[in-house]
Amino acid sequence: MKDTFRNTEAVLDIGDRPKPFQWLGLSLQHLFTMFGATVLVPRLVGLDPGIALVSSGLGTLVYLTITKGKIPAYLGSSFAFIAAMQMLMQTQGYPAIAQGAMTTGLVYLIVAVIIQKIGAAWLDKVLPPIVVGPVIMVIGLGLAANAANSAMFNEAGNYDFRYVFVALATLALTIFFNMWFKGFLGLIPILLGIVSGYIVALLAGIVDLSLIANASWFSLPNFEIPFVQYTPTLQLGAIVTMAPIAFVTMTEHIGHLMVLNKLTKRNFFDNPGLSKTLAGDGAAQIVAGLIGGPPTTSYGENIGVLAITRVHSVFVIGGAAVFAVALGFVGKMSALILSIPNPVISGISFVLFGVIAASGLKILIENNIDFDRKKNLIIASVILVVGIGGLVLEIGTFTLSAMALATVLGIFLNLILPETSRSEEK
Repeated sequence: MKDTFRNTEAVLDIGDRPKPFQWLGLSLQHLFTMFGATVLVPRLVGLDPGIALVSSGLGTLVYLTITKGKIPAYLGSSFAFIAAMQMLMQTQGYPAIAQGAMTTGLVYLIVAVIIQKIGAAWLDKVLPPIVVGPVIMVIGLGLAANAANSAMFNEAGNYDFRYVFVALATLALTIFFNMWFKGFLGLIPILLGIVSGYIVALLAGIVDLSLIANASWFSLPNFEIPFVQYTPTLQLGAIVTMAPIAFVTMTEHIGHLMVLNKLTKRNFFDNPGLSKTLAGDGAAQIVAGLIGGPPTTSYGENIGVLAITRVHSVFVIGGAAVFAVALGFVGKMSALILSIPNPVISGISFVLFGVIAASGLKILIENNIDFDRKKNLIIASVILVVGIGGLVLEIGTFTLSAMALATVLGIFLNLILPETSRSEEK
């Protein structure tokens, strides 16, 4: 991909308008790349897939508007908040998730204002690689047990070999698509894995097709709008649970922006500016919380599509967003997504969660983190064990999830521990 960045020019640059049929085809192609991962999050959390598509599309349009159409980025459902959302969904329901999502968006907006005033150097001190790497590893590995259980046990709670077979078959097919397909097909292994795993599950007789048969073609998604579907009350635990994770997804946002700079031969940190890009991302998360969707984030798959197709037009990105919103109102589509059995989701999750964890490890390697230094060793150890072990802090009705607690402890330890311990001093 580095060669692609270096040796090719854009077929359609950021501000170029494609012809109508070209726009249609390219926009749908872009949407299909994001589709698998975007709808996987609501399936894992228990949200309406239609809402996730609508919030993804609206969030992208909001982002493009705030960044003045200067950055070709698509926003999909964020995996970083899955564990926190699962916990909140089981204990307090979606209104708690909504407050958490809107709070993370607010954190983005506050950071954007601070960066506009004093710059971004302070972010490196708060979120160095030794904190970000292990936290990202926790995001992936903390969900591993859930994925394994869904691959083994049926709805009655009994071990089912058919479920294990379907999960492993889905895993094998997804790996095959990822390793041996190239071009556009090489960018959609998740979507191809879901489709092929679904077919295997059909043959194994574990798919309930009645959901699809009974669904109408057009239906309103199950919107969760404050003061319409529910009356919001302050959920301090939800706010504190999800807010710290926003700092982790910010590093992902900045990383994607750096790659986009190389790809498009621009400097988005200067124009439109990091404060604008963070504000756009934050506003998109607030929109998602206001309508019932999961928090959104920029997607690496988006960059892969731009690199291979050499189509950088924001009009294509906007088109994909419009089609995502439209698909959210197709009842048959939401029913089809809901009918995907758990072992298929688990088979995909084995790869996806592992890739997330490996991305955290990659950060540590690329930044040459020295684990002979006690400070680094202690920070990483605490984050990994607290996060993966599932340590939850409960004080009355206040609950802090393991993911959030690990992030807070990592940031705190990094700020207070000396660079060298007494035993390391000469």
